Amino acid sequence: MTKPTFLAFDLGAESGRSIIGQLDQERLTLRETHRFPNSPVRVRGHLFWDIYRIFEELKVGYRKSLAAVAEQPESVGIDTWGVDFGLLGKSGELLGLPFAYRDPQTDGMVERYLQTTPGEFVYSRTGIQFQPFNTLIQLYALRQRRYAALDQAESLLFMPDLLSFFFTGVLATEYSFATTSQLYNPLTRTWDQDLLATVGLQHSFFQRIVPTGTVLSPMAADVAEELSCSPSPLIAVATHDTGSAVAAVPAEGSGWAYISSGTWSLMGIETDAPVLTPGAREANFTNEGGVDGTVRFLRNIMGLWLIQECRKRWAAEREYSYEDLMSLASTAPPFRSLIDPDWPGFYHPPDMPAAIRDYCRSTDQPDPATHAQISRCIFESLAMKYRSTLEALRSVTGKKIETIHVIGGGSRNRLLCQFTANATGLPIVTGPTEATAIGNIMVQARALGYVSSFAAMREVIRRSWVPTRYLPEKGSSWEKAFEKFSTLSTTRG
Repeated sequence: MTKPTFLAFDLGAESGRSIIGQLDQERLTLRETHRFPNSPVRVRGHLFWDIYRIFEELKVGYRKSLAAVAEQPESVGIDTWGVDFGLLGKSGELLGLPFAYRDPQTDGMVERYLQTTPGEFVYSRTGIQFQPFNTLIQLYALRQRRYAALDQAESLLFMPDLLSFFFTGVLATEYSFATTSQLYNPLTRTWDQDLLATVGLQHSFFQRIVPTGTVLSPMAADVAEELSCSPSPLIAVATHDTGSAVAAVPAEGSGWAYISSGTWSLMGIETDAPVLTPGAREANFTNEGGVDGTVRFLRNIMGLWLIQECRKRWAAEREYSYEDLMSLASTAPPFRSLIDPDWPGFYHPPDMPAAIRDYCRSTDQPDPATHAQISRCIFESLAMKYRSTLEALRSVTGKKIETIHVIGGGSRNRLLCQFTANATGLPIVTGPTEATAIGNIMVQARALGYVSSFAAMREVIRRSWVPTRYLPEKGSSWEKAFEKFSTLSTTRG
């Protein structure tokens, strides 16, 4: 009997890949068929995504997937990082490459926007934490610098929408991605016209919002002809990558939190409704959409971006693998220096190791001079940030959290996982590593009737992967170090 086969295109800010998933006797197996680097291109001081190259890489991935399995995939799903978008003209043409969310044009724009619109008002309408990369702030920045393409545009498409449009010609935005924009109102369940007005836009500028799991359309005939295939349908999976990742958390019950660990760390809980309280706003939590209308109540943490940027900087001296950096960090003395991973100076510095050393000096800590010391500083500080976020989650929601699931690429970092157990005092359950692709594929399987429910999706995942567990190592050193970490935001002015 032929195994049902699905194709996930999973795009992150560091790489993209195509992954085939096959269901066999209620278990899922994966096979990566193509991987390519993905990073912004810098042109005249701005950062852009080369969306046309990305589309070509997806077509390469489709061809390789056809060659890798006996039959054509039954469907295709695309997920990407959040918030970024392209602008379309009257005839559906793309008006320039999309800006990347780390483009410096948004520097200082949150503060400027809040001078015109109260933050309490925005949070009550969206439940989204203020970040310089939010779609709302990016659009505000374009208005402030009178970006001509925004005046010429007829509509906006988010990154997964654009790629789906290239494949099918269909215009739509999936629920989970819409919620990341800071323009979606979870109470009215549509775009918030009052917030759109603050950036001079109308409801019609945005696409219809479709539920997670909607079958969009078969592949356009010209694309299918180019790929020498029958037109597989595209399914609107949880197109925001964290939405797909959290869908793959193999948890049971309710006493758990998650960390989706990659370039960003997204730490939170799954709820049935948004949490829009003043306490949630003051603690800077965000409410983003998930499968079956669930809400991912979470906080964005800078994540492995810190070590990724150090690794790039050190490449001129030595090419480190991430395994090398983990081993290196284990040799450095503990708690020598700590940083707040979310310090604004770490958002897009020209030299990340220098930025970390500067932070430590300015907080009267020893300068982490070696690669080992900087790496350990990053991993320990991330674990501390997870601890402070855990405490805030408990305080804001009153939820009893007894276990933390770590999913995504960061779940392979054994040192960081053990540090997280030590810092939080909770057992850490890791895996699956390919959570985003798994969530993408399982939503496709459910949309086509191979899986009956969200709970059944997670049951398949539990049967398919064996997790690794980390237990806290007892000792007072982490408590003392956390006291030091807790003072950092107040000691640096």
